[in-house]
Amino acid sequence: MTERERDDVRQSKDCLQIGPSNVRWAGDALEITIEERDKRLFNPFRRRVRGTVRVTPEIVNPVAFALDPGTKHRWHCLSPRARIDVDMEEPGLSWTGSAYLDSNFGSESLEEGFRIWHWSRAHCKNGAVVCYEGVRRDGSQFASALRFAENGEPEAEAIPAKAALPRSGWQVERSTRSSSGRASIIRTWEDTPFYSRSELATELHSEPVVAVQESLDLNRFRSPVVQFMLPYRMPRKD
Repeated sequence: MTERERDDVRQSKDCLQIGPSNVRWAGDALEITIEERDKRLFNPFRRRVRGTVRVTPEIVNPVAFALDPGTKHRWHCLSPRARIDVDMEEPGLSWTGSAYLDSNFGSESLEEGFRIWHWSRAHCKNGAVVCYEGVRRDGSQFASALRFAENGEPEAEAIPAKAALPRSGWQVERSTRSSSGRASIIRTWEDTPFYSRSELATELHSEPVVAVQESLDLNRFRSPVVQFMLPYRMPRKD
């Protein structure tokens, strides 16, 4: 991903073009064409990153949810269960697996509306379960647990017990939900000063599941130190 200027972004009904890369709907699948260069800390040589990612929804949910009373922020779990096909030319690799597709949008930036949030998603025998909770900027809390049936219809259910997780390597607070009140980290995929994404072993409705979990600390994100560090992690247009 590269930070680009407004003129490098073009949007149509079915396509979002950002520089040479784009995201577009092709029939029932979301196709992501990647044409980028990576950014490695303290390394001036940027490798090419080229390939295609195809996400095919297995369950489609048409309903978006407000995350605050003023509906300034909305979350849409577009596909709680999906299939992903990755075909990369550079570096040369390909794989297929399970996926998930959602979107956050609103009328103000995330850091204006929230202090922190925790999210997790697990594929179950029947459908999928998504847990979402956090603290808004005004100090109020929100939490939800949604089960998505095979037809995509969301159903609110009792929120499972909180399961504590160790802080990330950057000391970002992490938390999840589990019907047994216990969960363990299999591995952490992304660890930054304000964000972490991990793979968990947990339990939902007495069913052992593997979940994807994320924690986002927006107080950390908006700090001057982190804002100063961001350009060293994300390249900007040459």
